Amino acid sequence: MATASRLRGLGAVLAASGATWAAVSLVQPPASASDRGPAGLDAARRRIADPAAAIPPREVQESALIGTSVINPLDVLVIGGGATGCGAALDAATRGLRVGLVEREDFSSGTSSRSTKLIHGGVRYLEKAVFNLDYGQLKLVFHALRERKQVIENAPHLCQALPCMTPCFEWFEAVYYWMGLKLYDLVAGRRMLHLSRYYSANESVELFPTLSRKGHNGSLKGTVVYYDGQMNDSRLNVGLACSAVLVGATVLNHAEVISLIKDDFGERIIGARIRDQLSGKEFDAYAKVVVNAAGPFCDSVRKMANKDLSAMICPSSGVHIVLPDYYSPEGMGLIVPKTKDGRVVFMLPWLGRTIAGTTDSNTAITMLPEPHEDEIQFILDAICSYLNVQVRRSDVLSAWSGIRPLAMDPSAKNTESISRDHIVLEDYPGLITITGGKWTTYRSMAEDAVDAAIRSGKLNPANGCVTDNLHLVGGYGWDPASFTFLAQHYVRMKRTHSGKVIPGVMDSAISKHLSHAYGTLAEQVAAIAQNENLGKRLAHGYPFLEAEVAYCARNEYCESAVDFIARRSRLAFLDTDAACRALPRVIQILAAEHKWDRARQKLELQRAKEFLETFKSSKNAQFHDGKHIGS
Repeated sequence: MATASRLRGLGAVLAASGATWAAVSLVQPPASASDRGPAGLDAARRRIADPAAAIPPREVQESALIGTSVINPLDVLVIGGGATGCGAALDAATRGLRVGLVEREDFSSGTSSRSTKLIHGGVRYLEKAVFNLDYGQLKLVFHALRERKQVIENAPHLCQALPCMTPCFEWFEAVYYWMGLKLYDLVAGRRMLHLSRYYSANESVELFPTLSRKGHNGSLKGTVVYYDGQMNDSRLNVGLACSAVLVGATVLNHAEVISLIKDDFGERIIGARIRDQLSGKEFDAYAKVVVNAAGPFCDSVRKMANKDLSAMICPSSGVHIVLPDYYSPEGMGLIVPKTKDGRVVFMLPWLGRTIAGTTDSNTAITMLPEPHEDEIQFILDAICSYLNVQVRRSDVLSAWSGIRPLAMDPSAKNTESISRDHIVLEDYPGLITITGGKWTTYRSMAEDAVDAAIRSGKLNPANGCVTDNLHLVGGYGWDPASFTFLAQHYVRMKRTHSGKVIPGVMDSAISKHLSHAYGTLAEQVAAIAQNENLGKRLAHGYPFLEAEVAYCARNEYCESAVDFIARRSRLAFLDTDAACRALPRVIQILAAEHKWDRARQKLELQRAKEFLETFKSSKNAQFHDGKHIGS
């Protein structure tokens, strides 16, 4: 215990003092494309749990990819830094394979940061399985429930169980939902989170004060509460990427694949031409197998190999909105079971605010999808009749759209009926495509993709898949009371506008935020806040600290202002206006960390504001008496 404490302290001191990676590498040697990672579960656990371990700088990662060749290739090159891509990199590295990963934007910049934040088995799929006698849907539920428990256990600081309430305004509904959710518990078996149960109308209103007692079908008869998981999706994705690096993978964000490389006979994919989006440099990276995990963009990667391949992605738009915390109590979600398009709409507490969604409609594939006003209004209308609080468009703090990469079924009439199961295929030798699925099943999707890559490239892994029992970085040694150590042992040194440095309390809200966002590595962030005078909040009313910007730049490949406000912190998703106010200080800190000149700082501000304009909060639109009248 004393040794672990000293190691934590060493890690905190190194991070706080801004120690160079070269110094840290005396403790943790760099991973390169020419070296295999530490094979096996025990070796991976030691690397990930080591508080003194450090990730190599981005330049080292890029050099490792450049160092590959036809005669010295990687085993696997993954294209796409979402949940599945980073999961595949982690899986392959822990099998002792030589792995590289490139991502055009940032880890989780696409679909993986724009989810409902639920880790769920799919109650709706279970209903379909029963009434349609659809064994495929039932298998999907079994699979997702098994993975749900594993995701929560592997990242305990970023995931937790969340009770969800289903209101019943007819006695038939109460019986129907109670039986259905008991079946959900039964299917989960030993991987069940908590037992579902029925609450009377009075008990329900005590648990959920904003729940209306009146509905279209009469008065509230009661509610049925069941449990699913909730996560901080993009931080979980960044944790996957950093864990993969610690066990030997070479990852590079802001690196776009511009073409695939074929062998001399044009019969097999043997690598990719890559452009560094930050420097403009282009280089080739070679691998025995390329895994295409580009999400909605996987068809464009496939067509680099063969332009005549038919599309397999049916993109669907999922819109979410964020509302003030008073819309829902802390620790209890609400489900609107029936909407006009047949979907379930969730209203969930998330990071101190309320998230509501989602829609499901056809969409075009774009880099920055935007929510349509009618989709935002659809969600507001769906929750309105279930609440006793006035539901106003002007309360929307942030609204965003994500693209689900659903695998296309030619016989399907609409996207709502398409199965969310995943597909792995090799329709060009050396190029494995993994698509479909959902966040909950990312780990098993990654396992299937790596299995296919091993078969395709006749690779020789040192062991089988071990990620089902592997915690992510920050997860080992963490428990829900870890925040108390931060509150008791650290202060926030804040620099005022006049330049004076004053101490501030590391209060419970900030301590809990740091503990949940960074796990056992939160001490390193707290040390920066204390020792480098970066303890000020970035935005009023939110627990995000200046120290986090510096920490993420040094330890999480945070290379742009958008990387931080959208994915290292979640400020853009929680409150678009607050994110905009925080931008100048975020850019100032990143400029100091990355040695940006004034031109780059100006460009970062411009790009970040353009990004935030795609988040349709109330501040991005004009209103009259609370009603939207156009942008």
